[in-house]
Amino acid sequence: MTHFFISHAPQRARRGATGYAIPGYRATVLDESGTQCPPGVVGRLAVKGPTGCRYLDDPRQRAYVQHGWNVTGDAFSMDEDGYFYYQARTDDMIVSAGYNISGPEVEAALLEHPAVAECGVVGVPDEERGQTVKAFVVLSPGHEPGERTVRALQEHAKSAIAPYKYPRRIAFVRDLPRTESGKLQRFRLREMG
Repeated sequence: MTHFFISHAPQRARRGATGYAIPGYRATVLDESGTQCPPGVVGRLAVKGPTGCRYLDDPRQRAYVQHGWNVTGDAFSMDEDGYFYYQARTDDMIVSAGYNISGPEVEAALLEHPAVAECGVVGVPDEERGQTVKAFVVLSPGHEPGERTVRALQEHAKSAIAPYKYPRRIAFVRDLPRTESGKLQRFRLREMG
């Protein structure tokens, strides 16, 4: 969209929030059907204002502009006061049994456990749930892979975030696929999934 549309002034900042819609813009969180999500529910960030997505004579225009809303490709939740909280890119969201789950949120919970040096979380196909949460974990020195560690990490995740978000599958790896700049390549994890 090439313009800021969510921000905050220092005196109105809220911990963990990206901010609120700035004057001249409207923002909301939509579900897949285009209906506004209730507070606290993760969905697609949508914005209206004086600037927007412009793909002239390009099929991407229909994907990014829906019913007058510019759909940014980011997953957010919004609280009762209109503050927005980033979750992930929408293509990185995991939809499991109807729940939207942010991979980075699960990663942050796992990284709090002393056995985890690094991790990456993605959704992998699952016949029953559509997708299930899978974590790829690089263990810290002194920790061994195995069922005992899997259970410990799963229980830790259940206690740190909503229990339905825990990784049902965990794979132990030597390293994670990253770009030259160090960014995690989630698409490669999905391929490994």
